[in-house]
Amino acid sequence: MEKYKRLPEARRIGLVGGTFDPIHYAHLAVAEEVHAALDLTEMVFIPAGQPPHKSEQECTPSYHRLAMVQLAIASNPHFTFSQVEIDRQGPSYLVDTLRILHDQWGPETELFFVIGWDSLEEFHTWYKSADILAQLTGLVAVRRPGYEEDIGYNKELETRLPGIMQRLMVVPAPQLAISSTDLRRRVAEGKPIKYQTPEVVENYIIEHGLYRGNKPSL
Repeated sequence: MEKYKRLPEARRIGLVGGTFDPIHYAHLAVAEEVHAALDLTEMVFIPAGQPPHKSEQECTPSYHRLAMVQLAIASNPHFTFSQVEIDRQGPSYLVDTLRILHDQWGPETELFFVIGWDSLEEFHTWYKSADILAQLTGLVAVRRPGYEEDIGYNKELETRLPGIMQRLMVVPAPQLAISSTDLRRRVAEGKPIKYQTPEVVENYIIEHGLYRGNKPSL
């Protein structure tokens, strides 16, 4: 596989997408690890507007999710956010988001999209996945520490989506067993979420009465 060659003057931006419903410490820990491991300029959190795989009824309104992201990242100087997907009408497809960001930041900007290991296996099924790869400098797959490269698995990924191994970067990162689904369920059941999400996010959830009416999903 051809090694990635860093451009010395390029702006190197990590992208962390998701519904962030709500954002929590696992999101933040992974972003910090990727920022350090790849020596990126900044990490940009991109809350989804209308995720293609979810109906509007399944998501908390975007202004709440964006506000929680802003609160969670405020103390970190190399964390920022973009509401490009929230501002755009219709489903939030990554291929379109990347095109818009390149237009905003310039074609010389290097974009590194962070993806979970489980999502990596399904990446070839994403809408216009080959076009997504073409717009990225790096597809950053996060794996728990101690991961060892599996040549057979890499070949399987390449068979599913030719060219992926030229973009794939694996970054070991802490794997915190926290999920947004579980946090919503805990709030609905009256259980604590302290120490799983920043206190400012917890306070926002309480102040705005988020997730209280949610029925625990099976």
